[in-house]
Amino acid sequence: MPPALQTDVLVRTIEDFLSESPNAVVIEDGMVSFDLGTAKYAISSDHGKCLLHLWSEERNAVRRVVEAETKNGTLKLSVQKFGQARPLKLEICSDRDRRTSTAKKSARAAYQRMLHRVLQRAYPGFTIEKLTSAADLEHSFGPAYTRGLLRKGRSAFAIVGVNAQEVQSSIDAALTVGLLWLDLCRERNDSFVVEGLKLFFPPSTSATVRARIAHLNHHAAKFHLYEVEERDEVVHEFDTTDAGNIATRLVRCPDDSAARQRFAATITRVTAIVPNAEVVVLSSSEVAFRLHGLEFARARNALAPGSFQQQQEITFGAGAYETALTADNEEQFAELMRRVLESRRPGGNRYDALWRMQPERWLESLIVRDISAFDSRLDPAFVYSQVPAFAASDRAMIDVLTCTRAGRLAVLELKASEDLHLPLQGLDYWSRVNWHHQRGEFQKFGYFSGRELSPEPPLLMLVAPALQVHPATDTLLRFCRRQSIARSLA
Repeated sequence: MPPALQTDVLVRTIEDFLSESPNAVVIEDGMVSFDLGTAKYAISSDHGKCLLHLWSEERNAVRRVVEAETKNGTLKLSVQKFGQARPLKLEICSDRDRRTSTAKKSARAAYQRMLHRVLQRAYPGFTIEKLTSAADLEHSFGPAYTRGLLRKGRSAFAIVGVNAQEVQSSIDAALTVGLLWLDLCRERNDSFVVEGLKLFFPPSTSATVRARIAHLNHHAAKFHLYEVEERDEVVHEFDTTDAGNIATRLVRCPDDSAARQRFAATITRVTAIVPNAEVVVLSSSEVAFRLHGLEFARARNALAPGSFQQQQEITFGAGAYETALTADNEEQFAELMRRVLESRRPGGNRYDALWRMQPERWLESLIVRDISAFDSRLDPAFVYSQVPAFAASDRAMIDVLTCTRAGRLAVLELKASEDLHLPLQGLDYWSRVNWHHQRGEFQKFGYFSGRELSPEPPLLMLVAPALQVHPATDTLLRFCRRQSIARSLA
């Protein structure tokens, strides 16, 4: 194969893999060096060489890619560092949990035995129905969760536990699994009462679940939450009625008109090629350009090299891919915009990577274009998308924040496909919005200027395409406090 063609194949192989793996991790020397959920990358084919540039707030790396192979959800690359001829191995894994199936199974079996011992000591006189972590896809139970039933006389509790070797996202999802397991236990057993749910977590991992569980309907079930030290089998119980200190903070709403005026020349340049581009003001010094929700370029104020003077910088790329616009790659920039315009359209090629990327942002762009068409109660004059709300190290993005024509806040959580965790993820964002609303902070930070907001709790609206609502959604919503949360499925 000619070198130029081989380089093109390498570039396309990496681009295709990363476009399908937005939360991939890069592993070098056995350690995770970059998390592409937050890091950025760029690929170039300068002088017949495939160069992969990776960077984050912590580090920066450039590697020449010599070979690439995709196997079992992992892109295996043979790379070279500058100045070194000896190839090195670099892996990009689409799944953050890199353990083998055997290692996962062994860890889960050991945890199941440990949890059985903990339950025997903590609940003498109770019968522990057989614990299991077997997958049950019919009821949406994965093998990461140990499930069982704790019974005494005519009273029982559903049990769900998760071990310390699971990724945090699986731990956060345990409450969803627990509610579905509780519902199934009640459905299957009419000879005794399943009073509620007991959840067991690794140490220092239950904060997200505690925040969620505090907003559930505690009249529908009793909830008990514990953290277990697996080595010495010590159990610590937490108050499930206390959401804890969310410590959430808002980011000030930027001045939209001032930012558009500041970047007027760049906006004109981009919209001349992509007339329907959505111009999104991210801050007073940064704007993004999107088409049907797919971001393909940004403009920001940055320091000029070697001076303290401000200049405008344009970067372009889709997903985690990003590269700075220079005189040498202007044609590449124009070509990306043409590709986005051709690919990102209703009725486009479903196999095109640009068509498939960021489907929830596409849904969001449809909603915010005319939010009153989605729900006539909502006020189109006040619509904010991707509102940052920080809690500790967690940077949450509220999909859409708006209000009704009567001034009641509304939080819209969007999913472009069936998602088992939609209700409780929406509850996360609702609780943060409610926390700030109770303190009158939205208008202090520039949101809803001139609008009097109702003191009522916000509405929570769950939004998904037709026929794409997970069948378990209604079951999960039965455990939410209806007096605080309304919902809308579309």
